[in-house]
Amino acid sequence: MSALARALEDIRTVQRRDPAAPAWWVIAGSYQGVHAVWHHRVAHWFWRHGMRSYARLISQRARRATGIEIHPGAQLGRRLFIDHGTGVVIGETAVVGDDVLMFNGINLGGTTMSPGKRHPTIGDRVVIGAGAKVLGPLRVGSDARVGANAVVVKDIPDGATAVGIPAVIRSHPGPTEASTAASAVDAGDSHRHPDPDQPPEPVREPAMYYI
Repeated sequence: MSALARALEDIRTVQRRDPAAPAWWVIAGSYQGVHAVWHHRVAHWFWRHGMRSYARLISQRARRATGIEIHPGAQLGRRLFIDHGTGVVIGETAVVGDDVLMFNGINLGGTTMSPGKRHPTIGDRVVIGAGAKVLGPLRVGSDARVGANAVVVKDIPDGATAVGIPAVIRSHPGPTEASTAASAVDAGDSHRHPDPDQPPEPVREPAMYYI
């Protein structure tokens, strides 16, 4: 794909995934998650072609401008959406698949200073909640979910949900774990609020507590 086609794909991804998304030109001009990804593509090109000093300068300029630090050596898939994004750090040997959704405060970090693979590999269609830390050369399987503020230090299977510190696999997270999320999306609607004049609904776990 051309650079322009990739950029348009990024904007369409935001429009599809963000219920608060404004006009396309506002996304292109103001979304720091989109800007960080665009800067990274340029930096990664320089990195792969041996011009690593230029790559680092570009990545650090992006960090100052967006609050998101992506090492130029990291490999990012298509349609990555970093929502809000402040405080996101993605390490040098991290690999991120396609259609991944990340929130603010996420760290794809390492646990050693030794050379070699030391950062996570994230599969396709993964959702990583705000404040989560995914540490070491582990693998998060495709379609997995990582809860807000979770600390992941072991592999997560495909389609699994991991919550807690340290993160454990949960098929049906309990109410306490669900309440640690930054927000809850119920039935696909992130802006539903209870009517104070109506009796309270039965307590149930949010459908997407991990955001």
